[in-house]
Amino acid sequence: MDIPALLLTLRLALSTTAILLVLAIPIAWWIASGTGLTRAFTQAIVAIPLVLPPTVLGFYLLVVLGPLTAPGRLITHLLGHPLAFSFSGLLIGSLLYSLPFAVQPLVAGFAAIDPTFIEASLLLGASPTRTLARIVLPLTKPSLLTAAVLTFTHTVGEFGVVLMLGGNIPGVTRTLSIALYDQVQDLNYADANRTALTLVLIAFVALALIYSRRQGGRLV
Repeated sequence: MDIPALLLTLRLALSTTAILLVLAIPIAWWIASGTGLTRAFTQAIVAIPLVLPPTVLGFYLLVVLGPLTAPGRLITHLLGHPLAFSFSGLLIGSLLYSLPFAVQPLVAGFAAIDPTFIEASLLLGASPTRTLARIVLPLTKPSLLTAAVLTFTHTVGEFGVVLMLGGNIPGVTRTLSIALYDQVQDLNYADANRTALTLVLIAFVALALIYSRRQGGRLV
């Protein structure tokens, strides 16, 4: 087992999940609270990673964040180093690639809320922000859990984006999925099996958490 790759993967997944939940809540709330071309356009942008090959997203991020573009040169000047082939670059790629897994469950949860609860809160003088915090979020705890778990597990299993954007630098950008690829390439099937089983176990535990919550914690 590649322990540094495991720790890096968990760090990346936890960071992506924490940041995306903060970003996804207002985006999902805005999408679910109305209709129109602007919202449809936003939903399309958010959902692109679901149908786009991850290598395409990784390629464009590599180009934009690299030193050959104006944004990349500005970032390099400000930070002292390019974002490509760094953990920060991996984090940006993971945020974009996992965005729909955070937003879409929340949109479904927000849309399912009885609008009379929201209207009553607003009529009683609560601000939209207070209504979101005190009424909407408590009613959508299952959707929040689903968004968090799906974002986490999706980030753990990322391959194309992290490989294109981060390369394969041990301890810096080498995640479990890349370690598994290298182990297979080296015909090291024993280590590859352990790495693959770790990824399967993480996915199974995460999905079991979602489904057990949906069943009210009952095992039968």
